[in-house]
Amino acid sequence: MLSATQEKETKFYVKIYDIDKAPKVPKSVTQSLKGVASGKMMANMKREAIFCPVLNRERPFLECFACESFLRRFKGEVHCAGGPATLFE
Repeated sequence: MLSATQEKETKFYVKIYDIDKAPKVPKSVTQSLKGVASGKMMANMKREAIFCPVLNRERPFLECFACESFLRRFKGEVHCAGGPATLFE
């Protein structure tokens, strides 16, 4: 039996890049990730961004990490299933 992550195939390989100023990340995202990542790790991820191929715009990495299409992060890349992107407000 395959897990939900294994059933989805990687459609996009998206590079993660550092940005100077951390973009505003909705509180709903940071609240949903509490307990998943340490505070120090979250602080580092707040200063990273990706160009989302699904939404066709730049997006903070934390939003990408909380998205249902996120599969894994591996060596500076995000493996994305390419399904509908989760929008946070």
